[in-house]
Amino acid sequence: MRFWLFGVWVMLMSLFGIQASCQNKTSPAVEKIRLNQLGFYPFGPKIAIVTATNVSDFSILSADRKKILFKAKLESSVNAALNGKKTLIADFSDFNQPGTYVLNVKGLGDSFPFSITELIHTPLAKGVVKAFYYQRASIALPEKYAGKWHRTAGHPDDKVIIHSSATSANRPVGTLISASKGWYDAGDYNKYIVNSGITTGTMLSLCEDFPAYVNSLNLNIPESTNNIPDLLDEIIWNLRWMLNMQDPEDGGVYNKLTNAAFDGMVMPEVTKAPRYVVQKSTAATLDFAAVTAQASRILKKYQKDLPGLSDSCLAASVKAWNWAQKNPAIVYQQNVMNQNNKPAIVTGGYGDRSFADEFIWAASELYITTGNESYYKSVNMFPDERMPLPSWGNVRLLGYYTLARNEKVLTGVAKKDLDMLKGRIISMSDDLINNVQRQAYKTVMGKSQRDFGWGSNSGAANQGIALIQAYRLSGEKKYIDFALSNLDYLLGRNAAGYSYVTGFGSKTPMFPHHRPSAADRIKDPVPGLLVGGPNPGKQDGVELPSLVPDEAYVDDEKSYAANEIAINWNAPLVYLCNAIEALQHEIGYSKKKN
Repeated sequence: MRFWLFGVWVMLMSLFGIQASCQNKTSPAVEKIRLNQLGFYPFGPKIAIVTATNVSDFSILSADRKKILFKAKLESSVNAALNGKKTLIADFSDFNQPGTYVLNVKGLGDSFPFSITELIHTPLAKGVVKAFYYQRASIALPEKYAGKWHRTAGHPDDKVIIHSSATSANRPVGTLISASKGWYDAGDYNKYIVNSGITTGTMLSLCEDFPAYVNSLNLNIPESTNNIPDLLDEIIWNLRWMLNMQDPEDGGVYNKLTNAAFDGMVMPEVTKAPRYVVQKSTAATLDFAAVTAQASRILKKYQKDLPGLSDSCLAASVKAWNWAQKNPAIVYQQNVMNQNNKPAIVTGGYGDRSFADEFIWAASELYITTGNESYYKSVNMFPDERMPLPSWGNVRLLGYYTLARNEKVLTGVAKKDLDMLKGRIISMSDDLINNVQRQAYKTVMGKSQRDFGWGSNSGAANQGIALIQAYRLSGEKKYIDFALSNLDYLLGRNAAGYSYVTGFGSKTPMFPHHRPSAADRIKDPVPGLLVGGPNPGKQDGVELPSLVPDEAYVDDEKSYAANEIAINWNAPLVYLCNAIEALQHEIGYSKKKN
C-alpha cells in the first residue's frame, strides 16, 4: 500500500530530469488556494482560486519567500460555487517573469509552489502519452523505458478462444486466434473495441491537427529510434490489436477480448484465466471502420517504414463498413448473451443501442480517406442540431471534427454543408464559454452540476478539444484561453483541490483504481494517468467526503466510480495539453505578441 507523498512530480523526475518540489504535508492555506499545480505560460492567463473568507490581498513570492514580486487585491466571484459559497479570485496574468514561485494570501499563507516558463506543460504532455506505454498488453516493460514501473509481460493473447457468442462458419466455438498487443482498457486487464475506438481516433486527430509538433515528441519507448513519430508508434501498438479483432471472413468485429470475469488486484503476469473474443456488434464494427479509415490516410506517408499497413487498414475499414450495412442494429447486450452462451461474461459491456452516431463517424472518415461521396450520402449526416461532446457511447462529433479539419478536400454536398458545420462547432463553443467569467472557479468545466458524473474529467478535456477546434476554425484566441482554463481545472484549480493526473502536481491521486499501481509494491502510482474525477453517483458504494457534485471525489483504489483510470479519459487529455503546447507560440503565451 502506498502512502501520501505530496509534491513529487514523478514523471518530471523519472523521465525528464526536472527537479520537483516536495511537501510531506499540507497546510490549511495550501488546501484553500487552488491553482494549476504545475504552473503557467509567461504571457498566458494566470488564475488562482481562494476558498477562504475574510482575506483581501495576495502576493507572488519568490520560491524562498524572501521577495515580493507582485501584489494585488482578491476579487469575489460573481456566482457561488456548487456548494453555495462564493470564492475569491487571484488574477496575476500581468506577472510574466519566468521562475518558480508561491502565491501568498495575506492572513492565510502560501500555495503550492508553481513555475512560470515556456513549455510549462511539455513534461505533462509527454507523460500522458507515455501512460499508454504502461498500459501495453502482451509485452514486458523493461526498466530502460518504464523506470521503476518496469514489469514482466502479461496476457500474450496469442491463443484467444472464440466464445460461443462469436462463432461463425470458419470459426466455430473454441477456435483459437491470435489477438496480441493493444492497451489494457482501464484499471482492468481487458481490451474493448468500442473504447479503443474513441481513444485511438482522438489521438490520431492530434497527429492530423499538429503533425510537425507530433514529429518532435520523444517518449523513450522501444520504437523511439525509428522514423515514425513516437505518438504514432504508440497508437500502432493498439491499432495492430484492433486489426486482429476483425473476422477476416465477413468483416464483422468482436466487441471485446476479455476474461470471463475481472482479475483481482494483481500484476498482469499473475493472471492465467482463459481469454475470449465475444459477440460481434454494430457499434464495435463501425468504430473499427472509422479508426482504420482515419489511420489509413495518416499512415500513407510512412509506406517505406510500414509497408502495406495503410492499405490493410483501408481494406479492413471497407470490409467492416460493408458488414455494418448488412447488420445495422446488432446490439451488444451482455445479460441477454449470457442466457444462451457459456461461460458467462461479466466484464465491462460497452453496450450501445443507437448507432446513428457511429455511422456518421465511420462515413465521415471513409469519405475523407477515399474521396467517395457515397459514404457521405449514405447516412443522415446532420439528423438534428445537437453537438454532443464525444464519449464512447456518442462519437458523432469525431466525424464532424474530421470533416471540418479536411475542408480542402470536401466536394459536392459535403462542401455545401461546411459553413453550417463550422457554425455549429463555433456556436457549441460559444455556449461552453458563456458566463465562465462569472463562475466561482472561472473554468468552462463546472458551470453546471450536470458536468459531474462517471468520468467527469474526460468531459473537461473534451470541452477543451471542442474549444481548440473552434480556435482552428475562427482564429480567435479566446477559445484557447478557455481551453487552458480546463487544463488548469484538471491540474488543481477545482473544488477538490487535486491535480487529477498521477505524478503531476503537488497533490495528486496516490491510490487510483488501477491494478498495476495497486499491486506493484511501488509507493507512487504509474504516472500520467487521469482519474475519473468527481462523481456523486457512488456506483461503487465507496463513501465520498462530499456529495456536492464538484467535490465528490475520493482518492481510494476501491473507488472505480471516481478514481479509476481509462484510456478514453487519458486520450482527450493527450490532445488537450499537447495541442496547447503546440499552439503556445502562435497564440502568444510564450512571447508577448505585438
